[in-house]
Amino acid sequence: MQYSGSFKERGARYTLMMLNKEQKQKGVVAASAGNHALALAYHGSSLQVPVTVVMPIIAPMMKIQLCKQYGATVVVEGDDLGEAKKLAMRMAKEKGMLYVNGYDHPHILAGQGTIGLEIAEQVPDLDAVLVPVGGAGLIAGLALAVKAMNPNVKIYGVEPERCASFKAAIEAGKPVYTKMSSTLADGLAVPTVGVNAFVTALPLVDKVLTVSEEYIALAILRLIELEKAVVEGAGAVGLAAILSNQVPELKGKKVVIPLCGGNIDTTVLGRCIERGLAADGRLCRFVVTVSDRPGGIAELTKRISSIGVSLKDIFHERAWLKTDVFQVQVKCVVETRDEEHSKELENLLKTNYQIISFGANAV
Repeated sequence: MQYSGSFKERGARYTLMMLNKEQKQKGVVAASAGNHALALAYHGSSLQVPVTVVMPIIAPMMKIQLCKQYGATVVVEGDDLGEAKKLAMRMAKEKGMLYVNGYDHPHILAGQGTIGLEIAEQVPDLDAVLVPVGGAGLIAGLALAVKAMNPNVKIYGVEPERCASFKAAIEAGKPVYTKMSSTLADGLAVPTVGVNAFVTALPLVDKVLTVSEEYIALAILRLIELEKAVVEGAGAVGLAAILSNQVPELKGKKVVIPLCGGNIDTTVLGRCIERGLAADGRLCRFVVTVSDRPGGIAELTKRISSIGVSLKDIFHERAWLKTDVFQVQVKCVVETRDEEHSKELENLLKTNYQIISFGANAV
C-alpha cells in the first residue's frame, strides 16, 4: 500500500514528475474528496511542488487534516466534487497553476495503469478484474494495461448505487451529471466521470455493476474479519459485488479485486462495522410487548439468553401504548451468531408473545 493509503499516488507522482520547471514553481491545484488530494499533497512535499487542494464538505475529516499535515493548502468548499472542481479550475486560471484532474488527466491515467501491469504480471492466468469506479480514471488505465497484455480478461466496473455516474454515462453515450447522495464509498462520489477516462474505458469494460450501502458495509466487515485489512468503502465495492451475488458467472474463476484504499474515518469505520453486522444478520432489533408486572422483562431476557443471544441495548415504552395498562413495550438490540440464529430468536419470540415486530421494520 502506498504511503498515503491509496492507489492515487501512482498517477499523482507521475504527473508531478512530468511538470516543466515553470509549472513546478507555480504549483498545481486539484479538486478531490480525499485520496487524490492526499497523494498530491504527499508527493508535492517530496518533490517540492506547491499543492493546493479544494475538498467538498462531504470529504472525511481525517483526509482533510492529513492533507494539511503534508503541507498542502486546503480549501473546503462545495456540496460535492463537481462544485469543488469549478472552484479549483477558477483558482488555476487566476493564479496560473496547473489544474490536475484526479481521474481524467492523461498522466494520471497512465500512472493508475501500472496497477494493471502488475496484475497481469503477477496473475498471468487471470479471468476477470472487479474495479471500483468513481471518475473512471482507475478503470481506464487498468483496463487498457490488462487488455493490452491479455484481451480475454473480463473487466467489471463497480460503483455505489448512490452515485452511479459511469452507468449513467454509458446510457447517455457521454459523461453526464449524476445527482448523488452521501455514500460509504465517498472516494467514488464523482457526479460526472472524466471525458478522457470514459472514452478510454468504454470499449474495454465488459460489465458495470452497482452495489448498495448495505453490501459495502458488509464488505468492509468481511475484510476486517477475514483479511485483517482496514479498507475504505471505495476500495471494498468489488467485494461487495461478489457478496451481493451479482457475478455468479465468475464462480470458480481467477478474479482480482483491487483493495485500492484504506483511508476511512474511525467514526465511520465503527458505523460500517455495525451496519455490516446488521446486514449479516448478527445484529438485530425487535420490539415486543410484555407484562409490566414484576418479572415480565426478566422473563424476556431469560428467554433471549437461553438460546445464546446477547442483549446489547434495551428501551422501555409505556406512555404511548394502547394495550393493557399493565403491559410495556420493549425495544431491544441484540447480537446473534448469524442469520439462522436470528431466525431462531424471531421464532422464539413469536411463539411466546402476541405483539412482536422483528427486523429492520421494528419501531
